[in-house]
Amino acid sequence: LHRVTAPRYNLLREVGRGTYGVVYEAQSRKSGAKVAVKKLRCDAPENVELALQEFWALASLEKRHENVVHLEECVLQRNGLGQKMSHGNKRSKQYLRLVETSLKGISTLTAFGFCEGGDLNHFILSRRPDPLTNNSFMLQLTSAVAFLHQNNIVHRDLKPDNILISHKSGTPVLKVADFGLSKVCAGFRSKAEDKACKDGNKNVNVNKYWLSSACGSDFYMAPEVWEGHYTAKADIFALGIIIWAMLERITFIDAETKRELLGTYVRQAGAIVPVGEALLGNPKMVLSIPQKRRSQMCEGIKQLIRDMLAVNPSDRPDAFEFTCSVGIDLFRWVNWD
Repeated sequence: LHRVTAPRYNLLREVGRGTYGVVYEAQSRKSGAKVAVKKLRCDAPENVELALQEFWALASLEKRHENVVHLEECVLQRNGLGQKMSHGNKRSKQYLRLVETSLKGISTLTAFGFCEGGDLNHFILSRRPDPLTNNSFMLQLTSAVAFLHQNNIVHRDLKPDNILISHKSGTPVLKVADFGLSKVCAGFRSKAEDKACKDGNKNVNVNKYWLSSACGSDFYMAPEVWEGHYTAKADIFALGIIIWAMLERITFIDAETKRELLGTYVRQAGAIVPVGEALLGNPKMVLSIPQKRRSQMCEGIKQLIRDMLAVNPSDRPDAFEFTCSVGIDLFRWVNWD
């Protein structure tokens, strides 16, 4: 932790609210730059864990990626004074101190670059269908997920709510955000992988690391996540749901917020059921891709989505294969009239 300082940001307006925190449009008092500030009150240990998971994931990145939100800083705030956090680990005294003091009125302020275009739901559903934008967004999303997996990060909560849009350059740019449920897989290597890391190769095959916390958002969760035994291939499944919903503009109404959200589903007995949950109950179920009769989705994209939503994770492409082998062909594959 760094020294205590006066408040670093002026909070201008609330732009989003979730179960655990509030996001504000804010301005840096030092530079005047516009930023997004997520304020999370650490009044329970699970809130501390969310704040730390996001900080550690983004702070672990040695390079920036255009399609991943950039972490400006994370500040612990109490009684109007702040302390800037530095990167640590779960065994550090800093982590233990945070957990021990979580009931004593600390808030975390996490600052990111501001995305004025809102989230993917708002951006897509407030505009007419645009094939060029869809193509661009598919490429950007796959590039972002490949970058995260290459840096040993499994997001675990990919959904349109957590994909933000910046269009400062005039062209919409996606930013994958909200890393509170993410997992940094470094530190769980085999001896051979440890040796490789010492030799300068820091990459780990995230598709070989099994995770057990069943977390995420129902409509984007892979079948194996519902069972609590999964790898980074769960992110590929979520990406498949997002791309399918984006291309066909398939939506559902969220039961809690009553918002219209992008997401595909299966109808069973008059109810809508998340695709992953339906596949878990019936692994041989054949998904209707495309879902809409008048869809102009070409065969290449249909097969791509089927592969991403395969019941068996090993049948799904990994993020590297997806970007290298398929990404170049996305523009060619989507043949809209």
